[in-house]
Amino acid sequence: MSRLYFDIREDQWPLVYHDKYNVSFCGFEKFHVFDSKKWGNIVQILKDANFISVDCLVKPNEANEDDLLIVHTKKYLKSLKWSTNVAIIAEVPIMSCVPNVFVQRAYLKPMRLQTGGSILAGKLALERGWAINIGGGFHHCSSTKGGGFCPYADITLLIKFLVMYRSVQNVMIVDLDAHQGNGYERDFLGVPEVYIMDMYNKYIYPKDEKAKGAIRRKIELNNRVEDLEYMVKLRQNLKAALKEFKPDILVYNAGTDILDDDPLGHMHISDIGIIKRDEFVFEMCKAHKIPIVMLTSGGYLRKTARIIANSIVNLKNKNLIGNEPRNFAERTPETRE
Repeated sequence: MSRLYFDIREDQWPLVYHDKYNVSFCGFEKFHVFDSKKWGNIVQILKDANFISVDCLVKPNEANEDDLLIVHTKKYLKSLKWSTNVAIIAEVPIMSCVPNVFVQRAYLKPMRLQTGGSILAGKLALERGWAINIGGGFHHCSSTKGGGFCPYADITLLIKFLVMYRSVQNVMIVDLDAHQGNGYERDFLGVPEVYIMDMYNKYIYPKDEKAKGAIRRKIELNNRVEDLEYMVKLRQNLKAALKEFKPDILVYNAGTDILDDDPLGHMHISDIGIIKRDEFVFEMCKAHKIPIVMLTSGGYLRKTARIIANSIVNLKNKNLIGNEPRNFAERTPETRE
């Protein structure tokens, strides 16, 4: 059994977070489009609202080389020992001039912790019916190549670990980040047990035609799409997807870069639109008795942290998450209809 998998206390929620998720890089992170403190800000907002305490959070272990080799090639992991390669993935050119030992500690270690968090959240979702990694969702990284701020293939790893250690057979990925999830798509090309529904802006990065071959339900959106069109397409397609395929677990990549004014997503979804989006996905999983694991993924405005925190509170208020395990979560994938 992997050290990344461990049991949590009954009073803990399957909210996975480590205070070392956040990236601090000699102040250079302030010049990057990504809010490198987003994950900590989400947790702080939830604490300030008395929604959670430190004790109720689950602290993951860092994914080590042996864990990563379950998906990644040795050649790829070795490439991360060169700062220039990491700088290209992180899109921080100055990083290429920094000794790799510091790059490992300041940037890649937080990413390995978030990867460990995604893997653990998969296990907890099966046990509790839901789990949220307040981080992760590195959907542009495949087994052999990183990109788009994504150095590790945490979604592929999450699924591979479930197959190896939890006898999971069928998985659905619902990717609602503004960008196509080309990393895990390349990893799961020709794998019928993984059903991918990807809803993204077709005019922005990465435009990976080969990876699109893995998508079973592709919803390509235009620039400046607004709430009504977005929600209609989401409702129609997720309902149809769940008629076509019955997963043992649903991996929800809940990027907030669909938000109006996000510098990279180029979509016009409102704060409430994101909250209603998350609510609908969780509602569908509850109605179909499917465990769900949520990853926070992309989102490049400072205000997205509060939107994510508000969405988590809303899920609790709507009884879609909570401390009580769902009665179906203890059933094995083999017995779940």
